[in-house]
Amino acid sequence: MGTFLEEEKQRYTEYKATSSHFPDEARIPGIYKAKPREFCLPQHLAAFNLFEGIRNDVQAYFREFEIKWHDGRDRNPSNHLCDSQVCCVNFLYSFSRYPGALAALLRPIFPTIKAMLKLEREDRYVSHEWIGKENYLGERMPRHGKRTRGANFTSADAAVMFEQMDGSKHLVLVEWKYTESYSTVNLKYAKSGTDRTAIYRHLYDRGDYPLDKSAPENFDALFFEPFYQLMRQQLLANEMEKAKELDVDCVSLLHIAPARNVAFNRVTSPELAHLGNTVIEVWKRLVRRPSRFQSVSVEQLFGGFDIGRHPEMRPWWNYTASRYPWFNEPGSRP
Repeated sequence: MGTFLEEEKQRYTEYKATSSHFPDEARIPGIYKAKPREFCLPQHLAAFNLFEGIRNDVQAYFREFEIKWHDGRDRNPSNHLCDSQVCCVNFLYSFSRYPGALAALLRPIFPTIKAMLKLEREDRYVSHEWIGKENYLGERMPRHGKRTRGANFTSADAAVMFEQMDGSKHLVLVEWKYTESYSTVNLKYAKSGTDRTAIYRHLYDRGDYPLDKSAPENFDALFFEPFYQLMRQQLLANEMEKAKELDVDCVSLLHIAPARNVAFNRVTSPELAHLGNTVIEVWKRLVRRPSRFQSVSVEQLFGGFDIGRHPEMRPWWNYTASRYPWFNEPGSRP
């Protein structure tokens, strides 16, 4: 278990007791995995895990597109205050209504942005749990024949799209991390006995596989988290680009995680350890086209956002600076 996670649990225990973002009845311990926990909300008040400025809108969006909340019940988000999906939504969803602010946020990473483009709704510029229009990875379909966003299929935590200066269109899949850290457990076989390598082997065997096959030579080496997730996300981006998903010319993966969460970056796959000292170093070594993978810390991306130029984002800024103060503390940016 990561140190950052333990720090956040302790901070939330104190924060929940005093913050005006929660009603008094939310200050009691919430039940999570059958135990009362100070850093969780009562289940019936789980919606208060979301920024009040987006709470109703984002819940309606998740219902409209039948998106699953991780650990959620009754169409509500998780009641765990350290939930990664909730963190991603709290940071990014407010930008969906303000394309100018979103472009300003992303331009340090993608300097060729000309204008943000809508994805699936007429008035929104950020989508969540994006799986694409087709089953690009050939993942097993459920009996009812409908894919689910946020569960059972490879989903990008968020997606944004923009027009570049040269007129081409770029779709960015966002992989978001918060307090996660991972063990050295090999995930080649699911609990059901399914060999997961068999699901993605047809993509590995093709000549346009987006990762370097010589490092490592063994496909099984990627079936350790978080490499297993990154592999699927990179495959998804590659297949979407080939299929011209949403008529785009380029699809890339953007990894966003707190720099403070040092435990996340531990290299968990023994056969990948020689490629770098951190998960991101290893992944950059593996991706064949460097432009198709970017990584930035939450502190650098959001801490560098000039809120003074975007007063429309002030309510969001005040909330995130209170809820996640580590992203903008002095000296927090790497």
